[in-house]
Amino acid sequence: MSCCTVKGFSSKRIGDDCTKDQEILELYRARSEAAISETEDRYGRYCRRIAVNILGNREDAQECVNDTFLTAWNSIPPQNPAVLATFLGKITRNAAIDRLRSRSREKRGGGETALALEELDEVIGDSQTPETEVLRRELTQALNRFLAALPKQERYIFVRRYWYLDSIRTLSEQTGFSESKTASMLYRLRKNLKKMLTEEELL
Repeated sequence: MSCCTVKGFSSKRIGDDCTKDQEILELYRARSEAAISETEDRYGRYCRRIAVNILGNREDAQECVNDTFLTAWNSIPPQNPAVLATFLGKITRNAAIDRLRSRSREKRGGGETALALEELDEVIGDSQTPETEVLRRELTQALNRFLAALPKQERYIFVRRYWYLDSIRTLSEQTGFSESKTASMLYRLRKNLKKMLTEEELL
């Protein structure tokens, strides 16, 4: 995988200029505040899209993006992301999911996005002990193998649903499949993933 590739998507969509990413990383290492503005210019829209998809609220999404840039500032160095887009996207996604779950606990239900998270939690769980963090790293490696073996369209649907948390309706519109077919495909993919993880004794 090249330094500009986000797994499952065209490298031309995001992070197609590795040199620019390296320049931004150098700004972080030099503790230059320009790193934040350069990150906003290059990846602000990308991060906001992830957060809005999860939260459905632009104000909350912007707060998550701000938190993402602060986390990046505090993390680089010592961290040295191989793929800056993926690094920032993961921070944004985790921050937005944490905010959503907190909000959902208060409201007892979080709509379509909460449903997507629950679907995946049924397969891989959601505990946060030190032991399960080790297991989660192994699960991540297994998930990457699972995705790599999927046909391109199935991989796209799975990633859009469980990374970007697109709704079934949105996926249906994007792929041209009916909503029932899309839901059925996702169910089959989750079932196959659970079978693979069970066979590898990760569940």
